[in-house]
Amino acid sequence: MRPMKIAIMGIRGIPANYGGFETFAEQLSTRLVRRGHRVTVYGRRHHVSVPDRAYKGVELVVLPTIKHKYLDTVVHTLLAAIHACFRDYDVVLLCNAANVPAAEIVRLSGKKTILNVDGLEHRRKKWNWLGRAYYRLAEWWAARRPHLLVTDARVIQRYYRQHYGRDSAMIAYGAEIERRFQPEALRTFGLLPEQYVLYVSRLEPENNAHLVIEAFERVRTNMKLVIVGDAPYAKAYIRRLRRTRDDRILFTGFVFGEAYRILQQHAYCYVHATEVGGTHPALIEAMGFGNCVVVLETPENREVVGDAGLYYRDAEELRATLQRIIDEPHVLGFYRQKAMARVKAHYDWEKVTDQYERLFARALAWPTPEPQRRSVRTTVP
Repeated sequence: MRPMKIAIMGIRGIPANYGGFETFAEQLSTRLVRRGHRVTVYGRRHHVSVPDRAYKGVELVVLPTIKHKYLDTVVHTLLAAIHACFRDYDVVLLCNAANVPAAEIVRLSGKKTILNVDGLEHRRKKWNWLGRAYYRLAEWWAARRPHLLVTDARVIQRYYRQHYGRDSAMIAYGAEIERRFQPEALRTFGLLPEQYVLYVSRLEPENNAHLVIEAFERVRTNMKLVIVGDAPYAKAYIRRLRRTRDDRILFTGFVFGEAYRILQQHAYCYVHATEVGGTHPALIEAMGFGNCVVVLETPENREVVGDAGLYYRDAEELRATLQRIIDEPHVLGFYRQKAMARVKAHYDWEKVTDQYERLFARALAWPTPEPQRRSVRTTVP
C-alpha cells in the first residue's frame, strides 16, 4: 500500500500537554509516520511547546484561535479546515463532534473526512444550556455529513445508532503496557513508591475529584492522595477542591511525559471517577501501567475495565473499597495482572493504529494494510 497523506485536527497540539485527544494524536501520528505515512497535526499557538514545526517526523501546523471556553476549539478547527483545503491531504481526521462544521468545509474541498465524536458532551456539567444545545446539534450533524464516523466505546456507538441511525467504527484509545520500578524518580514529587493513591483527570465537576477527596479524607492511612490535572475554565471548582484541610492530599497540576509515567507506575492504586464520556485515556493508561484500578460504576467504565478492577457507586463505597485494599494489599497483584492483560488484548496502541490505518484505507477505497506485529511486556515486578 502506498503512503497516505493524513491530517489530524480538532486538538490543542502535540506533544501532548493537556488531555486525552492530545495524547491520542501524538501516539497515532508518530506511529503512522513510522509506518511510512505523511502526517500533519494542527495545533493552537498557545499550546504547542516545541520551537520547530516538526515532532518525531510529524509536520506541525500552528494556527491562532480565540482563548475562550466556547470558542477556542471551534474557531481553531475552522481555521485548520480552511488551511487544509489548500493542502494535498488524502484524508482528514477531526476530533470532537463540536468540530463538525470544519468537517463540512474539508468535505467540500473534496477530501475524505473522518470524525471522532468523543463522548456525549451535551451531558457535561461545565456547559450552559447554549453549549449543550450546540452539542446536540453537532451530534445530529455529525451523524449525517462526515464520510466516516468513529466512536471510542460500544456505549457511544450504540447511542449514535439508536438516536441517529448512523453506524460508526468503534476504535478505543490505546495505552502503553509496562510497569517499571524507578523509586528515585519520585523524589521530584516528594513521594515514596506505592505510598500514594493516584487520581488523574481534568478538574471539572463531572470528573468527580470532589467525590474522591471526600472519600479519601475518611480513609485511615498514612498514604497520600495525588491529584493530577487542572482545567482552564473551572477555577472556582478547583479552588473548592483545594480547600481541603487534609495534608495527605497533593495537587500537582498537569503532568505529562516521563514524569506522568513515573507517577502511574509507582502508585499503590488508581481511582477513576469520571461519569461522562467513552473510553477515558487516563484509565486505560493506569491499567497498562499495572495499577489496581478502582472505578466509578458507569456503563462506559465497565466496558473498559470488565472484571479487571474494583467498582464503587458513591463516596462511601469508594472509602470502603480503598480501606479494604489498603488493609489487604495481597489483592493488588491479582488486579494489576488482569488490568495489564486486558489492555494488551484490547487497548494496545499498535492495534489501535492498525484500526485507524485500515479505516483511512477504507475511506479512500485503497487495499487493506496488514496489521503490525510486536511483543509486549506485561510483567509486574
